[in-house]
Amino acid sequence: MIESSTLYIVATPIGNLLDISPRAIEILKHADKIYAEDTRHSKTLMQSHAIMTDMQALHEHNEQQQVAQILQRLKAGESIAIISDAGTPLISDPGFFIVQAVRQAGWKVSPVPGACAAIAALSASGLASDRFTFNGFIPAKKEARRKFLATFLYSEQTNIFYESPHRILVSLADMISVFGEERRICFARELTKQFETIKLASLSEILAFATNDPNQQKGEIVLILEKSTAMVCSEKQALSTLKLLMEELPASQASKIAAKLTGLKKKQLYQLILDHNL
Repeated sequence: MIESSTLYIVATPIGNLLDISPRAIEILKHADKIYAEDTRHSKTLMQSHAIMTDMQALHEHNEQQQVAQILQRLKAGESIAIISDAGTPLISDPGFFIVQAVRQAGWKVSPVPGACAAIAALSASGLASDRFTFNGFIPAKKEARRKFLATFLYSEQTNIFYESPHRILVSLADMISVFGEERRICFARELTKQFETIKLASLSEILAFATNDPNQQKGEIVLILEKSTAMVCSEKQALSTLKLLMEELPASQASKIAAKLTGLKKKQLYQLILDHNL
């Protein structure tokens, strides 16, 4: 049953078109309007399930402009569905501004659960899933990327990232420079599709694997980083963290942040900066 004046957040398949719930199909068939990240891309899904509902584009470049129209439709009693190109909307995809505005306006927002690449990859990774964080896409620029990765050096939980295929090799190389060669990572690519890859190994092994097989540098990629097993931060590890932070920050601020990351004293870290002329 579909309700009026309701915004539905509908998860769609991440690859295999059969990975969609009967409820999601029912909502999409009977909604008054579907807002899709790319209407051309979603046309295949609509055709495969005989969904004839009118679609309209909703992407990162027009999302804020669509708010007023969607609120007006809800006020008129319409039911609206939002879908992304694949997976669950808002998870590294558009939709946040819409959901925020609809909630603030007092209209109902209802999730229609389904596929999510991050969770699918985690479930099959073989890494701890009791505590984890989804961190979205890794920054594109090298300095920002290394600084971003450094914040996970001593993380005590599993960390999930998305990465673009054309940056996968440089990101893996930067991960090695930050975490070392032996930290384990799950490389998950093209999930639920014909050429699905899910491989758990050390960072050095995954980099070699992706480098030697150009096919592994294609498609959608999820990286799942093993939690830190280091109980005590060594001076060498602390120096690695400080070097990364000092690329962007003054010594006092770098030592303060490094203290939070490593568990070492700020004064001790500041002295390391002086001793090693960082």
